[in-house]
Amino acid sequence: MRISAVAWLALAAAFVGLTAATTASAEPPEIIDQCKTCHGVNGLARIPTAPHIAGTSRGYLEQQLKDYKSGKRAHEVMSVIAEDLTRDDMKAAAKWYSSLKITVELPE
Repeated sequence: MRISAVAWLALAAAFVGLTAATTASAEPPEIIDQCKTCHGVNGLARIPTAPHIAGTSRGYLEQQLKDYKSGKRAHEVMSVIAEDLTRDDMKAAAKWYSSLKITVELPE
């Protein structure tokens, strides 16, 4: 029986979701309450238009939030959310999501 590429991706996404959900033992910072609606507490997007951000580089995440806040990067939702973020909020969110460990197993 041959499994399609889409099925493999779905299996990998499910595995990553389980792994990400179980690796973070600390409590998320308060700012994650704003993030989790789209990105989930575990960094795996809950809506199709949001990216998965678990395990993403801390520096990259901080820079994207700064760019949304400054207007250098625009998105109809993130630009509005970033307006009220403090530097500490950005650092805390980036630290949380970058600390989540993601593992992927390739099919045999």
